[in-house]
Amino acid sequence: MNRRNFLQSATLAGFASLIAPTSLFAFNKDAKKVRIGMIAVGMRGQVHLDELLKRDDVEVVAIADPEPRMIKRAQKIVDKHKKTQPIVYGNGDYDYRNLLQRDDIDAVIISSPWEWHEIQGIESMKAGKIVGMEVCGATTLEECWNYVDTYEQTGVPLMALENVCYRRDLMSIFNMVKKGKFGEMIHATGGYQHDLRNVLFNDGEQPYGNGVEFGEKGFSEAKWRTDHYVNRNGELYPTHGLGPVGVMFDVNRGNRITHLTAMSSKARGLNKYIKENGGSDHPNAQVEFKQGDIVTTTLKCENGETIVLTHDTSLQRPYNLGFKVQGTEGIWQEFSSGDFDKGFIYFEKEMGYNHQWDNAKQHLEQYDHPLWKNNQEKAVGAGHGGMDYFMINAFVESIKQNTEFPFDVYDLATWYAVTPLSEKSIAENGQVQEMPDFTKGAYKDRKTIFGSNDKY
Repeated sequence: MNRRNFLQSATLAGFASLIAPTSLFAFNKDAKKVRIGMIAVGMRGQVHLDELLKRDDVEVVAIADPEPRMIKRAQKIVDKHKKTQPIVYGNGDYDYRNLLQRDDIDAVIISSPWEWHEIQGIESMKAGKIVGMEVCGATTLEECWNYVDTYEQTGVPLMALENVCYRRDLMSIFNMVKKGKFGEMIHATGGYQHDLRNVLFNDGEQPYGNGVEFGEKGFSEAKWRTDHYVNRNGELYPTHGLGPVGVMFDVNRGNRITHLTAMSSKARGLNKYIKENGGSDHPNAQVEFKQGDIVTTTLKCENGETIVLTHDTSLQRPYNLGFKVQGTEGIWQEFSSGDFDKGFIYFEKEMGYNHQWDNAKQHLEQYDHPLWKNNQEKAVGAGHGGMDYFMINAFVESIKQNTEFPFDVYDLATWYAVTPLSEKSIAENGQVQEMPDFTKGAYKDRKTIFGSNDKY
């Protein structure tokens, strides 16, 4: 039986393993390394590439990207690590399909612009390649079902690459939640509160902060991401806020999101930025952006919890993802994202009903998750304060050990679905939108995988 036929005949036999009866990696009994292909090596893909090349159990076989500039940047990273240069597929937008035809690739990591995720993810699964999918939000609800349907037809797994779930303070809070420190969970907030104006307008030439170009004249994400702000209005990037809160609330693992509603403010920030940095007579100063500066989405869970997500990327502001976690016995909220020694916490019984915030540091240290406690040195120098090490490590080790991904295709579909549902809710003046159950009832018996061991 060849590898492709093996995949097509495999069926999902529960949630204990990545592939039943054996993983793609284990199918090659003599394999020493997980062989990976990179689809898109732009700025985010280069971070993944750098992390993969640090490992002795990974071989980056091939990379695909239509941008020669990005290919060259990726090749420099390979040279830095003194590794063999991967085969390049750079002949246009669809040359990645030739990468997918290779028989010496076990998995792919997809870091392409959002509008390419569906076609590349589905074609990768159909080609028998395990998928690590960068996060964003779906364009349509149908896209989310297509991921699920393709997985269930092929048996080829997909991991949602949400790195914020691995942030040290959030993993400590997750540990507290699972140990009952907060009592019964009630409410949480999170989001993407990050001034992206420098990203959305960048021609690759102007000094940082002065670019006002996007589309064909843009550099990196400005080539494509800004167009979403021109044409859409919704919670465009839900996973950074929803992922960490979702694992605390057991979403898709005994609980699920049932419905949501969303509202959007007016759009002013991007036009103001263009006029101040490019002048009122710049052509882009006349662009009408549909995306509201602040989008607020409220989600309801079957078990009664509520979640509020905030998308705030078009105005001046310090970076902060706005996390707050509240239960019947305690509350925590961050001060500035990623600062382990900051934040505020309150447990009324433990603190003598004094109604005073306590610095969260000592509590976070006490409940430091074993994953961080035992592997912190390995994460030194990794992207986003070490989060990227733990995320990539989970992807690679899950393949090697043939264990279920911590975030699978059902999680991806649910997280991604927030975007089109929020767009529809905003267009209908805040009308409630039902969240599909992508697990088709299986969520009731699925167990939380994330944070369940101290190795990955």
